Amino acid sequence: MRRPASTRETGNTSDVMKIPPLNPLKVFEVVARAKNLTTAANELRVSQSAVSRQIAVLEEYLGVQLFTRERIGVKLTEVGEAYARRIGPAFEEISEATKFVTQKYSDNVIRLRTYTTLTARWLIPRLPHFKLQYPDVEVLITNSNAPLDFGTEQCDLAIVLGDGNWPDAEATLLLEDVIEPVCSPAFLEAFHGSTEQLLESLQSKRLLVSKYRKNDWPTWLAHVGMGHVFDKAEKMVFSSSILTWQAATDNLGIAIGQQHMLDPDLKAGRLVCPFAMPLRTGRDHYIVTPSVQRYSGKIAAFKEWLVREARESKPMTPG
Repeated sequence: MRRPASTRETGNTSDVMKIPPLNPLKVFEVVARAKNLTTAANELRVSQSAVSRQIAVLEEYLGVQLFTRERIGVKLTEVGEAYARRIGPAFEEISEATKFVTQKYSDNVIRLRTYTTLTARWLIPRLPHFKLQYPDVEVLITNSNAPLDFGTEQCDLAIVLGDGNWPDAEATLLLEDVIEPVCSPAFLEAFHGSTEQLLESLQSKRLLVSKYRKNDWPTWLAHVGMGHVFDKAEKMVFSSSILTWQAATDNLGIAIGQQHMLDPDLKAGRLVCPFAMPLRTGRDHYIVTPSVQRYSGKIAAFKEWLVREARESKPMTPG
């Protein structure tokens, strides 16, 4: 069997460094540490069968058996134990060397992709806190509503609205997507009646609709048993949620929005929730990173900061 090798020139002599394929080698290191194929597969984010195949490739390359299967998990053979003792420290050295290089020599720019509403209403007001902690790190933000594709986009991470599942990516929950109708205090005061009567009269009110969140109104109305209202009501459509909220502030009708984005307006009294009937949509905001990404201390710190900010930001409970 032909084995891949690296060639190092030493004068007129070629010294061949026999190095196995790196993917099977990394899989071996994880399995040797976990002593369980399922645990290793979860850590590597691949299937158990893929782990078994990589181990088989390495065993064929070396010409030895590295593991024996047991009722629960796997056990290193004697030669497997000896190999693991040498491989483990090597991977630790690689990890430390990578961390050193990326922290010392990589640029101090974090490339974040998100979308305009979240950037303007949630992220930008908090960025000064991050800059105080990391004054030398620049956050470069691009806004897009297109499907996320790390293969074509120049970004380190993204904040995306979805179900938490993206191909070849890891997702961390940032903010729950909770929607609720909002209007100006003057709009609400002009209606003389109960909340139930206002709900019944929605089809005669102007509904302010965001082009990119056009399903929010039908979803919420169906949730409160008023699904028939949306088609009958007058609607004014805007290119973004921010514009619908401004229109609501200016007394043009009733908008619908996400609690986390509207919290400053609700606390300041510019907008009110006339029904106090919030709905979690089932699609939330996630921090998404490529499954395969070089280690970066600044990106790790930024992710931790985002999660901490989200945890500490508690929207005002309407009512």
